[in-house]
Amino acid sequence: MNILNNFSLKGKVALVTGGAGMYGRCIVSALAEAGAVTYLASRNVDNCEKFAEKLTAKGYDVRAGKLDLAKEKTIKDIYEKIINELGQIDILVNNAVAMPMKSYNDPIEKFRLSMEINATAVFLITRIFSQNMIERKKGSIINISSYKGLLGPDFDLYEDTDMDTPPDYFFHKGGLNQLTRYFGSLLGKHNIRVNSICPGGLEPDKPLPEKFVNRYNKKTFLNRMANDEDIKGTIVFLASDASQYITGTTIPLDGGYIAK
Repeated sequence: MNILNNFSLKGKVALVTGGAGMYGRCIVSALAEAGAVTYLASRNVDNCEKFAEKLTAKGYDVRAGKLDLAKEKTIKDIYEKIINELGQIDILVNNAVAMPMKSYNDPIEKFRLSMEINATAVFLITRIFSQNMIERKKGSIINISSYKGLLGPDFDLYEDTDMDTPPDYFFHKGGLNQLTRYFGSLLGKHNIRVNSICPGGLEPDKPLPEKFVNRYNKKTFLNRMANDEDIKGTIVFLASDASQYITGTTIPLDGGYIAK
């Protein structure tokens, strides 16, 4: 078999949570372009449908759904929708993230909300969606973590800007990497792989403060932030049979930020 065939996702079904956001759009595009029937779901169904329509117009099979990770029923509903329509789920990308905290001194209720969505809900959706994977003895689960889950905060990056880096994000991204190892160990006997990627900064839709960008870029080996294409290749690799012997691992996708 030609090695490139291992990267194909034809015949596979994927769900990307938060699929119409900045990371979600390039993840959904990558999976669809590689051949997977790809669902994207979030609270904002309109945004999901609009993005799905754009990709459908290009000939890809992309479908939108509703998902509010704070509500267990919607997790079960989107799972049942996918299984009823296609009978399988091969790829789950836990990409959705809530960022209610904006600074260290925010009310503690915002920290609790962050944990409900970014910790409890990720565990729950993984447990629910892995049911079909266990039955079929195959699957790939990809958690979108962050380089901030691998090292401590660098507050100097944000000096003299209106930006900040709140504590809840570091807490749940670090925890997500450990949850990846837990599920990788638990589900490995069912031939289900669980990995996380830790992106660094992604070029945003709107400009960031120049001071921050210059400081950040200098801290990477490649002297730049990531773009959509940088994310897409790693997603397809982990979703496909090309990575069939990789599980329980965390891959920095940061241009060398944490290695410098």
